[in-house]
Amino acid sequence: MQKKRKVSVLTGLLVVLCAVAGLSGRVLAADVTAGTDFASAYVWRGITFNDGFVAQPSVDVSSGGVGFNVWGNMDIDDYDDTLNSGEFSEVDLTLSYGFSLDPVDVSVGYIEYLFPEGGSGTREVYAGLSVEPFSGLTAGVTGYYDFDEVEDYYVNVSLGYAYELAKDLTLGAGAAVGIAGDDASAGEDSGFHEYLLSVDCAYALTDALEVTAYLAYTDHFDKDVLPDQDTDWFGGMGIYYSF
Repeated sequence: MQKKRKVSVLTGLLVVLCAVAGLSGRVLAADVTAGTDFASAYVWRGITFNDGFVAQPSVDVSSGGVGFNVWGNMDIDDYDDTLNSGEFSEVDLTLSYGFSLDPVDVSVGYIEYLFPEGGSGTREVYAGLSVEPFSGLTAGVTGYYDFDEVEDYYVNVSLGYAYELAKDLTLGAGAAVGIAGDDASAGEDSGFHEYLLSVDCAYALTDALEVTAYLAYTDHFDKDVLPDQDTDWFGGMGIYYSF
């Protein structure tokens, strides 16, 4: 009963944040985006948290380089009875700041991880650099440090390309590599943790409404750093509204 009350509170919080985000967009001229992804699995840094269907709503508010994001994972499948279907297993709160040192874009931020269904929450800080050597191609590196439960680092190196195939239709492809410290890895050793290959598309139905879809493949470099996982292929689609 206590868990259900916690989830109800979190669901209410997301609704309130959506309302506040809308008010902020009108009053403070902030950019606001709200939406939901529906995915075939929940995979984070190569680790399978659910090998079945999930819904992942989010609200993002940004103004003058400062951003605030609320993201949640609701498990639709119960992952062999290890999760409670229809309830939030994770809610992340992210505060960020981005600026440009032409030609390099810089971002710094703080992430609070909350686990309503049990398990200790934790906190990370991060800093990232990205460059666009030519139109459509972006290369970046972001370093994270968990200073609470894990007390170790994780680094993500990424390369992405986006191409406008037709009016309102954009196709993309990406590749990323994760490097984890001893305590941040899912295994016993530190080192190259996982790689991720992905393709995606986005179609703007209107100036404010967009639908997206993606397909991704992930695997480990070394089983001592990231043991075999239940999910390698996964994908999903989403719908987002900006105001």
